[in-house]
Amino acid sequence: MAEDRIVVIDFGGQYNQLIARRVRQCHAYSEVLPYTTPIEKLADPSIKGIIFTGGPNSVYLEKSPHISADIFKLNKPILGICYGAQLIAYTLGGVVSHAETSEYGKAAVQIINKSRLLNRVSKNTEVFMSHTDKVTKLPEGFVTTASSSNCLNAAFENESHAIYATQFHPEVEHTVEGQKIIENFVFDICRCQDSWKTSSFIDTKIAEIRKQVGDKKVICGLSGGVDSSVTAALISKAIGKNLYCVFVDHGLMRKNEAKQVEDCFGPNGKFDLNFIPVDASTLFFEKLKGLTDPEAKRKAIGATFMEVFEDESNKIDDAEYLAQGTIYPDRIESGLGISAKIKSHHNVGGLPKNIKFKGLVEPLNYLFKDEVREVGHLLGLPDEIVYRQPFPGPGLGIRIIGEVTPEKVKIVQEADYIFREEIKKAGLDRNISQYFAALSNMKSVGVMGDSRTYDYAIVLRAVQTDDFMTAKPYQIPYDVLTTIVDRIVNEVKGVNRVLYDFTSKPPSTIELE
Repeated sequence: MAEDRIVVIDFGGQYNQLIARRVRQCHAYSEVLPYTTPIEKLADPSIKGIIFTGGPNSVYLEKSPHISADIFKLNKPILGICYGAQLIAYTLGGVVSHAETSEYGKAAVQIINKSRLLNRVSKNTEVFMSHTDKVTKLPEGFVTTASSSNCLNAAFENESHAIYATQFHPEVEHTVEGQKIIENFVFDICRCQDSWKTSSFIDTKIAEIRKQVGDKKVICGLSGGVDSSVTAALISKAIGKNLYCVFVDHGLMRKNEAKQVEDCFGPNGKFDLNFIPVDASTLFFEKLKGLTDPEAKRKAIGATFMEVFEDESNKIDDAEYLAQGTIYPDRIESGLGISAKIKSHHNVGGLPKNIKFKGLVEPLNYLFKDEVREVGHLLGLPDEIVYRQPFPGPGLGIRIIGEVTPEKVKIVQEADYIFREEIKKAGLDRNISQYFAALSNMKSVGVMGDSRTYDYAIVLRAVQTDDFMTAKPYQIPYDVLTTIVDRIVNEVKGVNRVLYDFTSKPPSTIELE
């Protein structure tokens, strides 16, 4: 871990991860901690600055999250964002009131006083606001540095105590010069070193793995996804043939992906490890027979995977460690902060029951997804794995509505392959956060040639998102979409209709089930 770091204190804001990522883009290390973190821990000399996140609460309500005023006695620079700005004002004797006019979305802000935080930012700049309360009276010693038409104190500070606040969100893309503000805080105010770099991370992590594991064996459940693949590649650099990668092919992967994984990690691949492929597709389809409820399918797939994985693990003598591809958002979403505990992750929370390992190896557990991809590149993983589209653990099992059968899997594999192929041809594959084809459980009448058909409808989904907590549908150009649809209905047997899911998250989820 880098010596210098910026701590992001989570007050329930939806952009808490994004703040940490923006700091890391400055090559300074950052981590998210809950607001309940003891002040003594925050006194650590390696912490060069503290950022308070936004949040959905009103600071003047008794049950809202607060933090001890002792934090301001640490003599560390503090930046409050949205709720964090209001919390600074409220805690230090200012007044926060319900806004007569709420602001949500883009807003014009004018810088009215010189500020180190706003250095290099245009006098009139566009920002992203999201608030129903506002600071109506500043604490003693603070001055306003920026205002909008509806928010007099859009930014304020006490420079002598290095306390800064913005009602707007500098971390989101819609704040045009937001990264400059983050950089000003990290470098000019906190004096952080730009020491958080992927190349040095790899060297440090290899040394840590060797120290933790020694000459013992490690087993990795290799799914072929970005996280598990980078985990396997990194550990192999550290311990070579003492790494055993169990690849359970449940028959629910996308077209050609099982072969891609074997080509990369198998005997003819470039990594020094033991690759153990297990074709368990027949067993998985037996377990899924007759199941239509999404949760029942998830449980069946998860339980069967563990059954197969344990059987293979038990064949490897003296394996003492289990490797997992846990990444930082997994840990945050599983409740390390106070932001909504979105979901529990299978690789967060300790060792799986009934498995004999004495410890976990989680080399990526402080990295964000973009950092994981960068590590993968440096380790020599091919682009088709590094930039692989997000894929749920249950695979196509939850991209098929209703019962899962080999025939349905074949249909969705072919349709999804065409979709991905045409998106890549159009040069859109790096622009869309996630895109895939799913199989509805709906059949409808169609005509092919002179014959009546009664076949399935494929559903296409493509979204744009920063954090996967919210998402907007991606507007695929009409000519590209037409080509995709024409190819699917002409080339995929069993499909006579294609639908495009143009729903945001919320109210929908990204996956269909």
